[in-house]
Amino acid sequence: MPVPLISSLIALPLVGAVLLLFINNRDNRNERVVRVFALGWSVAELALTLVLWAWFNDASADFQFVERHAWIPEFGIEYAVGVDGISLFLVVLTAFLTPLSLLSSWASLHGRVRAFSICMLVLESAMIGVFVSIDLFLFYVFWDAMLVPMYFLIGVWGYERRVYAAVKFMLYTMAGSVLMLIAIISLAYLHDVATGSYSFDLLKLYDLQLSQRVQIWCFLAFALAFAIKVPLFPFHTWLPDAHVEAPTAGSVILAGVLLKMGTYGLIRFAFPLFPDAAMLFAPYLAGLAVVGILYGALVAMVQPDLKKLVAYSSVSHLGFVVLGIAAMNTQGVAGAVYQMLNHGVSTGALFLIVGMLSDRRHTRLIAEFGGLKRVMPRLTAAFLVVTLSSIGLPGLNGFVGEFLILLGAFRWSPSLAAWAALGVILSAVYMLWMFQRVNYGEVTNEKNESLRDLSVREWWALGPTLAMALLMGVAPTLFLQPIEPSVNRLVERVSRSRTFTAQNTGLGTRGSGFGTKSESRILNPESPPQVLITNSESRVPSPDPRIPSPESRIPNPESRVPSP
Repeated sequence: MPVPLISSLIALPLVGAVLLLFINNRDNRNERVVRVFALGWSVAELALTLVLWAWFNDASADFQFVERHAWIPEFGIEYAVGVDGISLFLVVLTAFLTPLSLLSSWASLHGRVRAFSICMLVLESAMIGVFVSIDLFLFYVFWDAMLVPMYFLIGVWGYERRVYAAVKFMLYTMAGSVLMLIAIISLAYLHDVATGSYSFDLLKLYDLQLSQRVQIWCFLAFALAFAIKVPLFPFHTWLPDAHVEAPTAGSVILAGVLLKMGTYGLIRFAFPLFPDAAMLFAPYLAGLAVVGILYGALVAMVQPDLKKLVAYSSVSHLGFVVLGIAAMNTQGVAGAVYQMLNHGVSTGALFLIVGMLSDRRHTRLIAEFGGLKRVMPRLTAAFLVVTLSSIGLPGLNGFVGEFLILLGAFRWSPSLAAWAALGVILSAVYMLWMFQRVNYGEVTNEKNESLRDLSVREWWALGPTLAMALLMGVAPTLFLQPIEPSVNRLVERVSRSRTFTAQNTGLGTRGSGFGTKSESRILNPESPPQVLITNSESRVPSPDPRIPSPESRIPNPESRVPSP
């Protein structure tokens, strides 16, 4: 009997959260016991994800460690989980950042420690569930489930405006989620129309051929939910408030993992499920991504608050990820996946450092610091490495992802790649200027004279991110090799689906590049949805009498020219 490794990854944090309920922490008597237990349990989860990585077949593009169990069979709903090269390292990243976040909170968090630890473990379980779900209904359950512990992390343990930030975070995310749920139910219904049975199975829905009209509406519903989560400009306004008001652990998880769910959703669901609509909207997504790259960099440049600066830098950096996805070629998508990991490591480390400074000075204003190099040389050295990794210095992790994204984007749209490259320059400006103001010069504020340097606990929290930034920079093949087969399959599936739909629905395309100029006609809005089920390998339509033959729907090219 195979080991249910994926289910173990989902269940282990939940088991830890339940066990925490049995630790009596009345009047904070066992606060240290709670902290050590939660940290140890999260480290065990990390070890289990490393086992997953070790057993993963790098050469395969298929989902691995797949588990399927009937859940609500009347509606085709299953408990179906698995990982491929795209989701593998996002699971590892989630388990990597959780113990570091718990460790970072030891000095700053006092009171309700048990509840805080329970929220962190439940959140970890839900985040892993999002990345491993291959049933859309199950995916949606985990997608909404992770909002609850994150809401409490911000609203209970945050700063002055924590309730406002938590409510804003919840409302923005739920607004997009409702539309996505409608689209998910629509896909199950259309599968029933085509086959006579409902299904939320992602692999079956990949073979569902939809009319362009249906694809457009479903793509917009999915893309809006994911654009809010990224967040993509102009849906980003919830992010600075959430980051600034969240505790350090919440900011690390929010930036390191939760934001990646939006870009992951675009790669896993929006583009392969609706390839024709993705073709139509990819240039617009890329345009918004470039605007976000430049806008986020310029706004970050003028921020007086360290945490807000890092928050707006996330808007800029994740714009690169969306640009790589929109290019939909191997270099662009592989770079996007790699940059998702890079951003989680680098920005998570930045929030850890900002939290350490805030714990010492109880302020995050850049003007309140200066000259820390003389007072805190070890923290300044770690700060420098993280800053350089964030701006993409060769030899560190940020360079590889940005280089691949720009390479893929240039092959697709040189003009957009050129504008995006300007964002790389701007990121160096605002990050290095911030670093210089905080760490160099004279110590002008006497409160900074007595600041202590990094403690052993803080080294354990920050050191793994520094090591990972260096490892990902000098040995990217270690991570890209498992990613590449799944990315190639994704790009091939999107390209093949568009070609098949064009041949069988009369949607002509011109140009081989994804997002290039195209000719298309949207089907008559009054006609019922056209649905085909195909084998993902052969793409041969099923003999359904309700569907006209492909030849009958391919228009005569000369018919597009009106008669005199």
